[in-house]
Amino acid sequence: MYSRLLSLSSPIESALEGHKRLIDQWSDDAFDFVRHDLPKILTVIVVAFVLTRLLKLITRRLSHYSGTGSLPSGVRAQQIRTLSGIVYSFGVFVILFLTMMSILDTVNVNIKPLLASAGIVGLAIGFGAQTLVKDVVTGFFVLVENQFEIGDTIKIADRTGVVEVMSLRRTVLRDGDGSLHIIPNSSITVVTNFTRDWTQIAMHVSVAYSEPSEKITKLLNEVGTELQNDPNFKDRIVGKPEVPGIEKVSGQEVDYLMLVKTTPGQQYSVSRELRRRIKECFQNNNVQPGGSSQVYVVDRPLTK
Repeated sequence: MYSRLLSLSSPIESALEGHKRLIDQWSDDAFDFVRHDLPKILTVIVVAFVLTRLLKLITRRLSHYSGTGSLPSGVRAQQIRTLSGIVYSFGVFVILFLTMMSILDTVNVNIKPLLASAGIVGLAIGFGAQTLVKDVVTGFFVLVENQFEIGDTIKIADRTGVVEVMSLRRTVLRDGDGSLHIIPNSSITVVTNFTRDWTQIAMHVSVAYSEPSEKITKLLNEVGTELQNDPNFKDRIVGKPEVPGIEKVSGQEVDYLMLVKTTPGQQYSVSRELRRRIKECFQNNNVQPGGSSQVYVVDRPLTK
């Protein structure tokens, strides 16, 4: 009986001894981790947190600076706000990615297969979302190059309207009849901006062939000067209106060209008032119309 008990106690003692050795190994590993690896991981996390907060502070300062109205000439508030958002998002992604890679390397995880897998996944996503990538890249350069901003009247992708929304992926236009056009940035190949810095009105005034050129030129210059000095319009006109002279002679009609530069978006109100004043001026000075019964004052594209 006693010998049988001895034979049973030997495996139990061996199992207990094995468990003790395993616990000792775990204790040594945990102690080594706390002593060497944990400080490194905490340092990486703290550095990542500090970098993230610093990046947020910088981008928030840029956004605040864009709303102060003290930007240098040619720099737009919308451009600064959008670029600050892009910089923050991309910076946070880079910081988190590098932090994760550093932690995995600290705990002796082989990160080479992970990097290779990330490259393959990124390549697959790139092939599957080429249009989206093109949208983002085009939108980025539109913002960096300051091609247009919210409130500008532009023409892109054969659509003309006022920019209501712009992002890295799309541009939203509202045209004259109220239609809303949502245009992916990848469709933008040529941008025509009608309201950047100033807009020029090229007005063609048609009168009878018999009217003296000096008289017509003088009257048009007087109308332009009066409009420029009008308190209601002087802030809408950039520079002095010009009358280069005769633009075209056709039969019994002569077209005189008048050029007026206006602030963005004010060309329509200025051109309407200018046509009204030219009509009244010609009536008061007995200027013969180019046609049989009326004076033609037409806005046409300026040709060279």
